[in-house]
Amino acid sequence: MIQAILVDDERLALMKLELMLKESAVVEVVAAYTDPSEAIRCLAQWKPDVIFLDIDMPEINGLQAAELMQEICPSADIVFVTAYNSYAIEAFELSALDYILKPVLRERLLKTVQRLKSRVQPTTLSLQQEQQTMLRCFQSLRFERGGQPLLSIRWRTSKAQELFAYLLHNRNRFVSKDILLEMLWPDFERKKASTHLYTTIYQVRQCLKQGDIDLQITNFSGGEGYTLHSGPLLLDVTEWEMGIHALHSIMADNMEEHQRLFDFYIGDYFADYDYLWAEGERQRLSSIWLHHAMGLAEFYTGSGRIPEAITVYQRVIELQPYYEQGHLGLMKAYTSIGDRSAVEEQYRMLAKLLKDELGVAVPANVQSWYDQWKLKYQEQR
Repeated sequence: MIQAILVDDERLALMKLELMLKESAVVEVVAAYTDPSEAIRCLAQWKPDVIFLDIDMPEINGLQAAELMQEICPSADIVFVTAYNSYAIEAFELSALDYILKPVLRERLLKTVQRLKSRVQPTTLSLQQEQQTMLRCFQSLRFERGGQPLLSIRWRTSKAQELFAYLLHNRNRFVSKDILLEMLWPDFERKKASTHLYTTIYQVRQCLKQGDIDLQITNFSGGEGYTLHSGPLLLDVTEWEMGIHALHSIMADNMEEHQRLFDFYIGDYFADYDYLWAEGERQRLSSIWLHHAMGLAEFYTGSGRIPEAITVYQRVIELQPYYEQGHLGLMKAYTSIGDRSAVEEQYRMLAKLLKDELGVAVPANVQSWYDQWKLKYQEQR
């Protein structure tokens, strides 16, 4: 059993979370506190595997409490629970395992429990999993089994693919018929649009059946809405994010796993398709990847592994061409190996990109670094 302590100044929220965790039959709540200071004082006696911690509390907030708790019990994972999403970046900087918004939903909490279980077996992309069917959403939508693409999955129409992608995006949740009609057939009168919807749902089900994909789409209230049940299917975005959160900070002993997860992210979420509804999730996953990639590049730089750092920075620029820190990091890496022409070329590329695409100049911090580098180089000649 996973040993957990809970900290939340709202007693009712604390009780609800404890009940939901007990239902998982995986997590044992060994202690619960409404006073974070008391929790900190008692932490050493419990030595928990995980701490569920509210952020917005009086006297000492959860972010401050987490830092103190990590000093006392560095092996414990932190899961932040809060009504506000403005703390997400700070939570990731503290290497939190997860970040859950209130009110806590059972489905969302189950994902956290799965991440906790993966800590026992941290290699989330194991050989056993690779033999299962995996649905990939990074860059494009495709199915794989045993690491090989399933060519039998062929969508009849682009509408069928987008319908499936949207249900997958909202997997295990009810999606109303009205939302689907407005999204896919906004210019059709309702009866005709409904006919198209029923036909497309049938096509999607048949496509999954032909590919022997264990996914069920159920309808509610006579077709007034649908739910796609993900079941045992592996999803690349979920496996990747679980892997990122399951690993500790980048060190020599886990560097290879960090690199593997970096390589696993081959492109942004549904990047090949113009799905406006996917933009929020695309940006969220992209931000996590960028934070991880820059950390990996900095680790390589600090370890003197400059070629590896250059490769990471180049990939960052490829996926995030306007991210100035990626360009700056790459120029610094080139400087460390004495490649003057590469520094100058990278600067010219950045300046041209920003001028041509955005109509702006190179940011002041990058320009200042480049001017100082150029002056230093001239002095050395």
